[in-house]
Amino acid sequence: MESLATIKHIICIASGKGGVGKSTTAVNLAVALHQQGYKTGLLDADIYGPSLPLMLGVPDGTRPQVKPGKIMLPLVAHGIETNSIGFLVDAKTAMVWRAPMIVGAFNQLLLNTQWSALDYLIIDLPPGTGDIQLSLTQTARVSGAVIVTTPQDVALSDARKGMEMFRKVRVPLLGVVENMSQHVCSNCGHIETIFGEGGGDRLAQDFDTPLIGSLPLDRLIRSQGDAGTPVTIAQPDGPIARAYHSLADALRDRLARQVEARPAAPTIDVTDD
Repeated sequence: MESLATIKHIICIASGKGGVGKSTTAVNLAVALHQQGYKTGLLDADIYGPSLPLMLGVPDGTRPQVKPGKIMLPLVAHGIETNSIGFLVDAKTAMVWRAPMIVGAFNQLLLNTQWSALDYLIIDLPPGTGDIQLSLTQTARVSGAVIVTTPQDVALSDARKGMEMFRKVRVPLLGVVENMSQHVCSNCGHIETIFGEGGGDRLAQDFDTPLIGSLPLDRLIRSQGDAGTPVTIAQPDGPIARAYHSLADALRDRLARQVEARPAAPTIDVTDD
C-alpha cells in the first residue's frame, strides 16, 4: 500500500462487457487530465487482453526498469505514467492463467510499481465483475468508478451488473459515459444514432448518478488508437478531444462534490471545570 500513499485519487474505468470502448475512454481521459495540468497515471488491469501498450504507442519489447525488491518504475508515454502486463510479456503471448495467478499479477502491477505523487491513477479494468475488480476494492482506497457503455440494450444490461457490483463493495459511482452515442457522416454531416439513443442517460437515472460523458462513434478515435497516438494528442483542439476534456471536467467536478459531501470530522473541546 506504500506505493499508493502519494496518489490522491484512484479511478476505476469499468464496463459490464467488452467492445464498448472502455480502454479507449480510459486512455483519452488520462491524456485529457494530463493536458489539463494534472499528474496522471494509467494502469492496465486487463491481464488477459492488455491493450494499453498498443494504444499508447509503446514499442513491443519495451520493459519497465526493475529496482531492488522487484519494484518497477512505470514507463512514461505521452506524459502519463503507465504499467501493464503487456510490458512484461511478448505481445503474442496468451495468458493462460487461473484466477489466483491473474490476481497476483494484477496486485504486483498495482503495488510493486513506484508511482510518483499522482493526482489521478486511472485503472482500466477488464470487462465484467470478476476477481480483479474485487481484489482492487479490497486492496486500495478507490475514489470511485466510471461506467462505460454504449446506448444499446445488450450493453446496458451488463453495465447494470457492473454498477450493482460497485454498490455492493461500496465504491462510489462517479457517473456513466455513453460511448458511440452518435455518428456524424464525414460527407454530409448527417447524425445517426447507430446503437440507439438515450440508453446511457436512462442507466444513469436508474442508479441516481449523472451521465458525465457522451462520446461519438468516429473513425479517427479508432485509427489514432491503433496508431498509438490517442486522438486527444493527434487533434487536441478538435471536437472529439473537447468531448474527452468535458468528460475530464465532469469527473473532477464529481470528485470535488464528493469531498464536499463528506461529514466533517468531530471536534473535541477540552475545558477546565
